[in-house]
Amino acid sequence: MTVHRGRGFAAINYPIGMNLGGDPSQALVHSNPDGKFTVALSAIDLGQGMKSVTRQIAAETLGVPVEDVYVDTADSDTGPHDMGSFASRGTHRMGNAVIRASEEARQVMLEAAAEELEVDAGDLTTDGKGNIHVKGAPSRSITTMAASQAAQFKQGRTIAGRGIFLIPLSEVDPETGEMSPVTTFAHAAMLVTVEVDDETGEVTVTDMQSAYEVGRALNPKLVEQQLRGGAWMGMSHAAWETTEPYYPTRDNRPEDFNTYLMPGPGDLAPHHISILERPAEDGPYGGKGPGEMCANPVLPAVVNAVYDAVGVRIDDLPVTPEKVLRGIRALGGAKPRQAL
Repeated sequence: MTVHRGRGFAAINYPIGMNLGGDPSQALVHSNPDGKFTVALSAIDLGQGMKSVTRQIAAETLGVPVEDVYVDTADSDTGPHDMGSFASRGTHRMGNAVIRASEEARQVMLEAAAEELEVDAGDLTTDGKGNIHVKGAPSRSITTMAASQAAQFKQGRTIAGRGIFLIPLSEVDPETGEMSPVTTFAHAAMLVTVEVDDETGEVTVTDMQSAYEVGRALNPKLVEQQLRGGAWMGMSHAAWETTEPYYPTRDNRPEDFNTYLMPGPGDLAPHHISILERPAEDGPYGGKGPGEMCANPVLPAVVNAVYDAVGVRIDDLPVTPEKVLRGIRALGGAKPRQAL
């Protein structure tokens, strides 16, 4: 028995959203009497942190503390229309819609404050701490709560905003069919190290090194967590998950999650991550969001690493011990690529 070590590399680019049909997202923002704001969306947070990021985006645009913003992902009956949580579009599409809705609500808030302070709305600014100041005269101010209360109970104003982000359909070349399906791409590269046992066919991922270009990391900790979770998912798809193991019959197939093979925390390899920020021109504050591409480079990198380790090229996933052993036997033994 020999354990062979191999390294595999993969690089990808990933389209953010789509513009077939325009791919619109809408958002509604309104103020409550206590000066706090509610953002209504129909897109769902699947655990990727969308509510946290759109909350940050709304707070930044409104000029209020992030703790004064609540994001309500209602449903498609009661919330504004949205295409959905797919195609890694959440931060980009919904973030832009939230910016537009927040800008409209902010303008009404400033107009209400201006009436109370007897100045022009253009002379006002927010400090991000719940206050609205007269530019050049910070002592003349009003809280966002007081402005909201004045608007609703005294002035008869509704501090609210509507926003939609819609990418126009791409022109299509009538002769070639060429078009631009998306407006921005995210990018990633990954280097994976594996160990392959030539007696059992077992593949162990021992190290991962990656670089992800995500536009601007609006919430760096959430980005890192998503990249680590995505790599875990990619490793699972690459070498573990399947409902059809290679057995003579299906008698040994998994029947539930107790018998369905997935890596546990102890199987996750060390992951060294570099986050590259190249703000997207049409992204909310430059953001794109890593989304589904977190898992994508792991699969080809693992396959390439196995090839480097024992010379076996796997062309269907997952890379199970059975497939590795069949490949080694077909070669007449392990053929590490370093030796060729």
